[in-house]
Amino acid sequence: MDGADASGGQAGCPSGSDGLAGASRAGLDRDPCGQRRGEAVTKARFAATAERLAALGVERIEGLRQRVGSLLELRGNEVVVDAAAGTGPMAMALAPLVREVIAVDLVPEMLDQGRRAARSSANIRWLEGDVYALPLEDRSVDAAAIVRTLHHLDRPGVAVAELARVVKRGGSVLVVDQVASEHPRDRALYERIEVLRDPSHVRTLTGTEVRRLLAEAGLALVQAYSEPDERDLAAFVELAGCDAATRDAVFAYVEELVERWETAGVGLRRAERGFRFTGTVGWYVGRADGEPVGGGRGG
Repeated sequence: MDGADASGGQAGCPSGSDGLAGASRAGLDRDPCGQRRGEAVTKARFAATAERLAALGVERIEGLRQRVGSLLELRGNEVVVDAAAGTGPMAMALAPLVREVIAVDLVPEMLDQGRRAARSSANIRWLEGDVYALPLEDRSVDAAAIVRTLHHLDRPGVAVAELARVVKRGGSVLVVDQVASEHPRDRALYERIEVLRDPSHVRTLTGTEVRRLLAEAGLALVQAYSEPDERDLAAFVELAGCDAATRDAVFAYVEELVERWETAGVGLRRAERGFRFTGTVGWYVGRADGEPVGGGRGG
């Protein structure tokens, strides 16, 4: 999770094979690309910041736990997959509420941090794997979650379809991510901040786009809401592990925007120390009521 800590797929890849392990993804955009470059970028970014993200994730466990039980209508006997689990804050939030959590992530360093933090949670299984081809059978889990990850993926629709594939009929899929302004100009201005600070960032989706991906994956939307995400720019840049040159470039760009009275759709503003902004995080729950879009076991 970015801003939390997940890293389960590959960003920005060049032309080549689509890397879907033979799974069909009808109705979804398929960017036919090789995976190696994007995977290397993602692994490097999150390996370098794993410890920092683990500390932030621990702070978020209780807040996640308070929400996720009711959102996924958990009864205590479920098996849940946390895709792109990162250092595992969602997995640890879920652990006391369910029978088993399967935490899947692409980056070994993130999984190692999660294992250390979750030593008291014996019902979390940690797996290295890819959100585009989860190492799970069709209809094998009761619920699935992917948190603060879609904006790192060049094929977010494929990731959502994978969650739909592995969830049993009637099960829930929870998608949480930062969402972009529906206004194209504001969206473009904010996206430049993200691209400058984080080489693993691909594209922030709008709420409309997230809803469309859920529908294309055969998931019926049952809950959706958004909330403000207050940020200090310096801390936001630090979280991505930026060097001094990158930090200076981000701050120079934000300074330019504020001087022009541009808010980038996130209320960019000067603060007592530096700059602040207010993003938006969307929470979406889809119900797996039909046949899975995926064409078989991933991975």
